[in-house]
Amino acid sequence: MNVWRETPSLSGEHVTLRPLAADDLPAIAAAAAEDDLWDTFYAVVAQLKQPDQWLASTLAQREAGRALPFTVLDAVGEIVGTTRFMRMSERDRRVEIGGTFYARRVQRTGVNTQAKLLLLGHAFEALECQCVQIRTDWLNGNSRRAIERLGAKLDGVLRGHQRLPDGRLRDTAVYSILDREWPGVRDNLRLLLKGGGRR
Repeated sequence: MNVWRETPSLSGEHVTLRPLAADDLPAIAAAAAEDDLWDTFYAVVAQLKQPDQWLASTLAQREAGRALPFTVLDAVGEIVGTTRFMRMSERDRRVEIGGTFYARRVQRTGVNTQAKLLLLGHAFEALECQCVQIRTDWLNGNSRRAIERLGAKLDGVLRGHQRLPDGRLRDTAVYSILDREWPGVRDNLRLLLKGGGRR
């Protein structure tokens, strides 16, 4: 088995990450629509307004070996979002964690903290990555604070980086964690989880 091609199942006390399946789409779209979450203009969740296109694009990236998408389930097994490894390069031992959203009801809980702990653990320990990148819209202050709380370092801002469906040009904040930083980041995430993982 090539760990760079197979989406694993990862689980902890607060969250389970399992390979995305087409049957998950209605529940993922419902989580995106909950409390009008998908109207958040600076978040990727808006893509779920066209769920079939989102799924086709996501699965195409998986088939091309560029992404490993996950369905996110909470502690009671309800689907609450999605995340993925993306922009994967086995040669360079690099991945990005992205395409992430969670239903509002699980935001600022242990779900994201534990999901990041599981994903980073797999990236550094199973994939043997030397660098894991996380990107977000510069305007998404909550996301930037959450990424920084993980222990990721800001590499820089890609100005005028992407044109979004509404025509706005997105500035993208790029963060990373290196393999030598992983033990400290891991300990920090475990400490956050002991405190409930809130962020």
